[in-house]
Amino acid sequence: MTDQFAAAPEETVFETVPVWDPFVRAFHWALVVLVCGAWGLGKWGPADMSLHFLLGYFIGGLVVARVLWGFVGPRTARFASFVKGPGAIARYGRKLVSRKPSYTRGHNPLGGLSVVLILGLLAVQVGTGLVSDPEDYLNVGPFADWVGYDRAVQAVDVHETVANLLLILTLVHVAAIFWYRFWKRENLVTPMITGRARLPVGRAADPRK
Repeated sequence: MTDQFAAAPEETVFETVPVWDPFVRAFHWALVVLVCGAWGLGKWGPADMSLHFLLGYFIGGLVVARVLWGFVGPRTARFASFVKGPGAIARYGRKLVSRKPSYTRGHNPLGGLSVVLILGLLAVQVGTGLVSDPEDYLNVGPFADWVGYDRAVQAVDVHETVANLLLILTLVHVAAIFWYRFWKRENLVTPMITGRARLPVGRAADPRK
């Protein structure tokens, strides 16, 4: 017989809390536009890549600003809050197949890893663009003379390789958004627009977890 006095299942109580500050949101969407534009111009743009270079300068400025913000910004923007070691990343990865939402206030360990990878690749991409020499006498990087002719030519190959790696990471990022939305039933896009997320009250919503 069922105990009529047994405790009813505890219902999860939610609250809407701030997650992403205005700078992080502006950085994210500006980077989407600029990287897509620069990548497209690099693949199918005109012979004169002046606009490609201009977008690259903006991307470089954004990367520098984001790195600085990772040390002085709000808690969820700081590297210390989301850059985790291999153990934490592996533990979180094992839970990725679960249909339960992660309810992470900020970047989860895998998301933090992707942030570091993307920022690192963008830094390499901007750096190689600045010193590259495609031997077309037109689109030479402004600092190509600093590294010598041979390295300037090699920088073009690195630049193209990193562009493909960034494309792969971008596709993985988009796939992850769909995975969370339809498998884990967790919306990651809206908080990056509004800055706020609906999270459970208590431990799961603690930004230190």
